[in-house]
Amino acid sequence: MARLPVDPEGFIRANLALERPAMVPEFRLWLATEYVPIWQATEAWMEQQNIDPPYWAFCWPGGQAIARYLLDHPATVRGKRVIDFAAGSGVSSMAAARSGAESVTANDIDLLSLVAARLNAEANGLGLEVSADDWLAHPDKAPPAEVVIAGDVCYEREMSARALAWLRGHADAGRLVLLGDPGRNYFSAQGLEELARYEIPTSLQLENRGMRETVVWKVLPI
Repeated sequence: MARLPVDPEGFIRANLALERPAMVPEFRLWLATEYVPIWQATEAWMEQQNIDPPYWAFCWPGGQAIARYLLDHPATVRGKRVIDFAAGSGVSSMAAARSGAESVTANDIDLLSLVAARLNAEANGLGLEVSADDWLAHPDKAPPAEVVIAGDVCYEREMSARALAWLRGHADAGRLVLLGDPGRNYFSAQGLEELARYEIPTSLQLENRGMRETVVWKVLPI
């Protein structure tokens, strides 16, 4: 497992800037832009520092879609326990907290991601718990919840299959499971119900287009 920088909070503040994501301008997040130094951090430097690539430094469309949906439909999570799988920057977790969730746990196996999620929550006057446990390998380590959310988890074939099976297990157990996806290669809509669809501006440095049509799906039980 990659370690944290010596001063993780200082690393984030030095390399990122507080920005408002396109779909959720209610929040300010520590994010990378083409104007800040993290773009100059080469893969070789990251490997030398034993730091994972900073995927958490970008507000991916799947997470933004989940966040927008929760802010527009706060009753979805109000008074409920929420867990956010592969939370990244924590934008979906923050939306759940802002919408009145009883508790929110942001989960990611990248430790620096969780530092960023805490800083983002603090920047917006919100509180959330974090977990670095591998919930796919150890499902019992996920805390009890009534709502499970996940954004942009279908990048790789194996990861997509494992994540969708894990999410389906929560749906089978009677929990509300929401998945945000912008049409990733290994996504399948089988057994899902569309709840909302958004056109989300994206950076051409990250995506192959300037807009991504992104859907919030409800995972149905088998």
